[in-house]
Amino acid sequence: MNATARLAAAALALLVALGGCARSKTSAAAGERNAWTVPGVLRLGEDEEPDSLNLMYAHTWAADNVAGLLFSFLLRYDASGNLIPDLAVAVPSIANGGISRDGKRIVVHLRKGARWADGAPLTAADWLFTYRAVMNSANAVKTRYGWDGIALASAPDPFTIDIRLKKANVAVLGILAIGGAAYPPLPAHLLAKLPDLNRASFNQSPLSSGPYILKAWNHGTSLTFVPNPRYFRGAPKIKEVVWKVIPDVNTLLNELATHEIDVYPNVSANAIARLSSIEGVTVAHGLIANWRHLGINTSRPQLGDVRVRRAIAEAVDWARIERTVFHSLDSLAVSDIFPQSWAAPALAPYRYDPADARRLLAAAGWRLGRDGVLHKGALGMHLTIYATTGHQENTESQVLIQSMLRDVGVDVAVRNYPGSYLFAMDGPLYTGKYDLEWSIETNGPDPDNSGDWNGAFIPPHGANTSWLNDPVVNATSAAAASTFDQAKRKALYQREEERIRKVVPAVFFSWQTNYTAINDDVKHYVPAAFIGDSWNAWEWNV
Repeated sequence: MNATARLAAAALALLVALGGCARSKTSAAAGERNAWTVPGVLRLGEDEEPDSLNLMYAHTWAADNVAGLLFSFLLRYDASGNLIPDLAVAVPSIANGGISRDGKRIVVHLRKGARWADGAPLTAADWLFTYRAVMNSANAVKTRYGWDGIALASAPDPFTIDIRLKKANVAVLGILAIGGAAYPPLPAHLLAKLPDLNRASFNQSPLSSGPYILKAWNHGTSLTFVPNPRYFRGAPKIKEVVWKVIPDVNTLLNELATHEIDVYPNVSANAIARLSSIEGVTVAHGLIANWRHLGINTSRPQLGDVRVRRAIAEAVDWARIERTVFHSLDSLAVSDIFPQSWAAPALAPYRYDPADARRLLAAAGWRLGRDGVLHKGALGMHLTIYATTGHQENTESQVLIQSMLRDVGVDVAVRNYPGSYLFAMDGPLYTGKYDLEWSIETNGPDPDNSGDWNGAFIPPHGANTSWLNDPVVNATSAAAASTFDQAKRKALYQREEERIRKVVPAVFFSWQTNYTAINDDVKHYVPAAFIGDSWNAWEWNV
């Protein structure tokens, strides 16, 4: 173990001993504010900016987190992933009558008095408009998953939404919340007259229904938010939230050390050891539903054969990457279902076996050429691996993957882009113009993963950017999403994940342990295991 890894491990041990939260040394006396704190101003250090402020077109974690500042949803998740009411007065369930016993009808009752930032009432009509906008083929939304399971939606009065489903579909509760295919109610009075929303000014400068209003967006630099005086819970106490866009992790750490930011979420593994030396910050940590993976484009000619994809999985020493790049701080993954979920499958990891990888490649018809690269007829095994810029751990991981794959005759080039382009609808992933991608995905609390692997959601119809279309995965993922019976769902997810492991549309690498450094003077900022930390943004204070 190198010196950095030892320091990181020591930092981890200290945090674990303190129950997930540790305070660094501080210069402020008890009851006094740190000298660098700006009262009423919260400065968030973030490594990316949203690609859109309309979640119908957004694909990044940043967009979900910012949406929590700008919008009210029917439901939200708390820090542990439990559904809680937002605009709804209660979470629909079979027990409270909000979900029918056959699972095919959901009724949501809305709180009265909610308003848009311009003073217009926010009612069931706004959600109904949103549903119709999502299903309008003229709108190039990122996914209709869950929404397309609705047979009929109506608003019998301004504060009641009546949803009739084609069949029982657990995803519908998810689309009423935040993250993934969930979209908040949109202002019908502002948008209903537009032919489509694809280029609406709202997507960059939205009307708020949430705790904050967008004051300014300096693209590439910052977003600034101020309290929404018409927010139904009351205007937040904070005067200003500044989302500082700092793509480079070294710069993020330096700005934390010089107290130019108050919160640094998802601290880079290479920076964790230094946190204890920074005055006036508290460090919170815990496993979060972010899974890092090697995504494989199964539609590419070199990668269409499952034996090639399995060879890639076996040719890389994933445990070595976790030790050397991530300092053993994260948990190695075997699937895309959160390991603390009731649905987590029992699976073995891929073994590190370069010899078997070579055998698989040979069985698939690939032969080593004089250039040291595999060839099959006129096709060479030349691949490109993509990741987001500004993350040292991405580059270090890519270089190790590149080296290990080269040892079995697979030539890999490294190419990185900002997340706002990599995950854009016209970027490499959603257009299928990539071979391999090294990135992090964020799960919602429900294990439904149809949108990632079911063939019905291959772009432009969804987010299945591995372009996998496997009949077993299609059938099991659809069946698991069509029942509220947890025991049945668990068995179906076990079968689905066994099949995903066999056909290898991705190699699941790790679940992220999140370290968030927070100025001691920041109150009620509670990092969440799912979706984003803005789940209770109206309670923040400095």
